[in-house]
Amino acid sequence: MDILVLERKGLSRRQIARRLGISRNTVKKYIESQGYPARERSESNRKSLLDPFQGNIAAWLEEDMEYKATWIYDHLRPMGFTGSYEIVKRAVRGIKEECQRIAYMRFETEPGCQSQVDFGEFQFDRADGTTGKIYLFSMILGFSRSLYCEFVERCDLPTFLDCHIHAFDHFGGVTEEILYDRMKNVFIRKLAGKNQFNDTLTGFALHYGFKPQVAPPYAAWVKGKVERPYHFIREGFWRGYGYLCRETANRDLLQWLRLKDRRIHGTTHEVVSERFERERPHLRALPPRVFDTSWRIYRKVNKDCTVRFEGNSYVVPHTLVGKDLVLRVKERSMRIFADDHLIVTYEIPEGKGHLVQDKRFYEALKKDLEMNRRKYGHGQRGKGHAKWTISPIKPLYDMDVEIRPLRIYDQMIGEVRI
Repeated sequence: MDILVLERKGLSRRQIARRLGISRNTVKKYIESQGYPARERSESNRKSLLDPFQGNIAAWLEEDMEYKATWIYDHLRPMGFTGSYEIVKRAVRGIKEECQRIAYMRFETEPGCQSQVDFGEFQFDRADGTTGKIYLFSMILGFSRSLYCEFVERCDLPTFLDCHIHAFDHFGGVTEEILYDRMKNVFIRKLAGKNQFNDTLTGFALHYGFKPQVAPPYAAWVKGKVERPYHFIREGFWRGYGYLCRETANRDLLQWLRLKDRRIHGTTHEVVSERFERERPHLRALPPRVFDTSWRIYRKVNKDCTVRFEGNSYVVPHTLVGKDLVLRVKERSMRIFADDHLIVTYEIPEGKGHLVQDKRFYEALKKDLEMNRRKYGHGQRGKGHAKWTISPIKPLYDMDVEIRPLRIYDQMIGEVRI
């Protein structure tokens, strides 16, 4: 650099060499090359003792990259290799480094374009010395890195969707797409080259107007935006936290996240809350009605006007006997629907073997005369009852009967014989 700067100032090569204390040939070389000359290396034609076995090493490592250099060296010795272990170790290291080099492409999403969702597991110590387990739902906006988290006790589908609703309310909207891991609550299988999602999640996505996306298998870096905050929460909030109950933990976590939204994010180099205010107008508006996240169960009404669920019987109107009903179950509440019409709401009792009823339904059955005639009317013609027959006294049809003496019939018979 000094040579080129002095040359641009108009100094001759002799003057540059004298000022820098170097040879004029050196000055000439750098001025003509306009940069750092490539270091000339003489190519060596020296052969290695390992050259005949390079194919064997490559084949073994292609089969299993976990093969150690010691294992390969032990298998090369019976094949005629006479070199040292150090030669094999250097060759194996070079092949592994070349094969294990992976390049990732970093991408940033536009405001309101994508959010990422994941579940994590956290442990806590109970008062009796045992270890408990709780789960953390998290949703992060890809542009602003604004984060919503919530502790839950279960990872079932209704809880999973309820956490989505809470996150949407927290952000005041929903992004165009949400990226998930290949969890059972979301992803079912790959069908005809397309991802097949859970039917309930698909209905949930249509209701809120977002497109679900699933990350490739064994590719945690694809959803790294939501993976990194788990370490951030474990070390910054959870480590040393005195866990009392889930409600208290969620309240404390929310306050902690609001405080951390004032920080400058390490990747965007902007304050998280300020960046979120720029993203908020780009979020999709929420629908006027909340999605029903309860379990959907189909049952057929039995002849005793009941539907069965988890060992208990629930009474429904007698007019629905033989029809299929939809049971919407959430926590300890059950709503029973016929098509889109709500029939009754029951509280699910503890234990099994209970008959849960609304007395109005059986009272209505007693007052239904047509149903009673249908049940008891046919019974009079069954077994154990005399059948109705033609009376021997009263004829079935009205007719005039002529009474004749018996000799007339004898004469008629005689005429027939003749």
